[in-house]
Amino acid sequence: MTEKLRIAVIGAGYWGPNLARNFRTSPEWDLVAICDLDRSRAEALAESVGGVRVVTDVAELLASDDIDAVAIATPARTHHGIARAALAAGKHVMVEKPLADTGERGRDMVDAAAGKGIVLMADHTYCYTPAVLKIRELIATGELGEILFIDSVRINLGLIQPDVDVFWDLAPHDLSIIDFILPGGLRPTTVSAHGADPLGAGKSCVGYLVMPLENGAIAHVHVNWLSPTKIRQMVIGGTKRTLVWDDLNPQQRLSVYDRGVDLGLQVLDGADRKAATVSYRLGDTWSPALPEREALGLMAAEFAESIRQNRAPRTDGEAGLRVLSVLEAASESLAAAGAATAVERSRELTGILA
Repeated sequence: MTEKLRIAVIGAGYWGPNLARNFRTSPEWDLVAICDLDRSRAEALAESVGGVRVVTDVAELLASDDIDAVAIATPARTHHGIARAALAAGKHVMVEKPLADTGERGRDMVDAAAGKGIVLMADHTYCYTPAVLKIRELIATGELGEILFIDSVRINLGLIQPDVDVFWDLAPHDLSIIDFILPGGLRPTTVSAHGADPLGAGKSCVGYLVMPLENGAIAHVHVNWLSPTKIRQMVIGGTKRTLVWDDLNPQQRLSVYDRGVDLGLQVLDGADRKAATVSYRLGDTWSPALPEREALGLMAAEFAESIRQNRAPRTDGEAGLRVLSVLEAASESLAAAGAATAVERSRELTGILA
């Protein structure tokens, strides 16, 4: 297959224009249509990307024989219905985060795609940024050593969403990144969620997630709609080095510190870490060079390549399900006043949209 793949973008609101622009400029794709219930909005987007076809009915769009795939950029509550219809029509599907509004619906989408041999890809955009790709590489090659902790902060003075809380709005970014960079993905045993609604908006506007990881490690995510300052930062501590990712610092997005705690294990009686002596290591700091590439362009290329090679994309439906499982556990924990809640691992995920 050497010709371009043909794609339509469903949803011309906030995220759809970004997808349309990147598919329009991708050498792998031919953007053929924009679909939105609001014709005027769809027409404006279509005109901005070269005057492609405008459709207001999803069923009409999916009946077209000149479309190989669709990219869905609509509210989460609509993802399942649109994706299932697209899969039934034999179209490959990319879905904006989160994959669905419940794990049960997400699992149904994944199973449907697998049953038809069709690619279902989660639009976890940050996973295709040069910085996150480099972090994944550094962890995979052992540069950081054994991961001890991950601390992620995503706060700003943001729009309070009408249908979801701050966990479902912002945390999918951090969770998808952690899932992408950890070998084996994000698989915490439990989640503890604490939220606050100081504005009386009826949903959490400030939130904290705590997730125990393998080998005694821990991950912490702080999300906030109410902060007057914008911070996008992740700290990943390992037994060898610590990495800091500051997404708002274009001059030095990544910094690797050869600093940390060394445990000098004693030989007596096969002593473990409890019997270790602690010393501190102070070494060099360096910043990896990163290429300037747009994440959405790389994601569009990965979507096309996964279709051509008939393989799962890097951020496949299973990755989307792992994120959903944490979000659902967070909602349950929040309802239980922060009690640690087990992360569902079965194929029959159930849950609620916070």
